[in-house]
Amino acid sequence: MTSQLLGPAEVRGIAAELGLRPTKKLGQNFVHDPNTVRRIVWAARLEPDDVVLEVGPGLGSLTLALLPAAAAVHAVEIDPALAERLPRTVAERAPELADRLLVTAADALRLRAADLTAPAPTVLVANLPYNVAVPVVLHLLAELPGLRRGLVMVQVEVAERLAARPGSRTYGAPSAKLAWFADARRAGPVPRAVFWPVPGVDSGLLAFERREPPPGPSREEVFAVVDAAFMHRRKALRGALADWAGSPAAAEEILRAAGVPPTERAERLDIAAFARIAAARR
Repeated sequence: MTSQLLGPAEVRGIAAELGLRPTKKLGQNFVHDPNTVRRIVWAARLEPDDVVLEVGPGLGSLTLALLPAAAAVHAVEIDPALAERLPRTVAERAPELADRLLVTAADALRLRAADLTAPAPTVLVANLPYNVAVPVVLHLLAELPGLRRGLVMVQVEVAERLAARPGSRTYGAPSAKLAWFADARRAGPVPRAVFWPVPGVDSGLLAFERREPPPGPSREEVFAVVDAAFMHRRKALRGALADWAGSPAAAEEILRAAGVPPTERAERLDIAAFARIAAARR
């Protein structure tokens, strides 16, 4: 089964019909290149029984490419007009696949598992709004434990940051927090010309595969350490964690108990080390 994908003329036509002017506030940059959405679906390595969660389907360019490759697609759209129009776009261009589409009009940052009807999503595939990409990915991985992997299109700097390893210049709190949930990697660039309107930044693909988190402390406890450590990332951890621990001396004691040198810096630690620090405070 296939679907008729949207090109530049179709994207602009639907937008005109809706009186839509893409807004920076909602991060609306719509993909209008069929080859790009085919590439994204291919890179997502979907299995026939996968259930996709697509955040920000917009006018439906990626949705139409996902439907033939998955058992179902949950499309979560914050713009009510776009959420209402999407089923009609699919019915017009892929009528035999229309029953695979499940639309939820909601803000992905506030989405709860209970907001989605069965079947539960197993893969996140989305062109994410640049301004909320990091919190959306982290929120969905926390809220939807059935998400096993994902492929998201984000600003290239965000992809670099999320896929960064300890010791690299782009490694930071987002990198460490994503590592709690998953292994992440860069999955290629996306040219600006495939979007309407053309964004002022470059885009890239980020792939991730869920894994078991470090044993011991809760995610909230570990993330509190990550946030404290990176708030003063230029300081040695003895000083950076002083407020969190109660004093520099207390921080040093906790760090030594966790097997972390007090003179180490946050950007050198992997998520397992942050978990050991959180456990040593208990």
